[in-house]
Amino acid sequence: RTFSLDAMQNAEGTTVDLYVPRKCSATNRLIQAKDHGSVQINIAHVDANGTNSGAYTTVALCGFVRQNGAADAALTRIWEEKQRGELRGQ
Repeated sequence: RTFSLDAMQNAEGTTVDLYVPRKCSATNRLIQAKDHGSVQINIAHVDANGTNSGAYTTVALCGFVRQNGAADAALTRIWEEKQRGELRGQ
């Protein structure tokens, strides 16, 4: 018996991955598929009137950070860095 390890392809024929791992925004660790303590939070951007502009920032926190009780501090640090434009890719 032979098995084919063909990659998943979309309608255009380009190869797509079935699983794209996330990285923790606080520690830069890869978040494994079995990390059931991890969360992904979308922070909405609002204008001066407090109305949602439709844009958002995504923050992923691994279970390790949450288990150590550092998620609140990490989220605050990440958001302040984002506001100052210090995050990579900004």
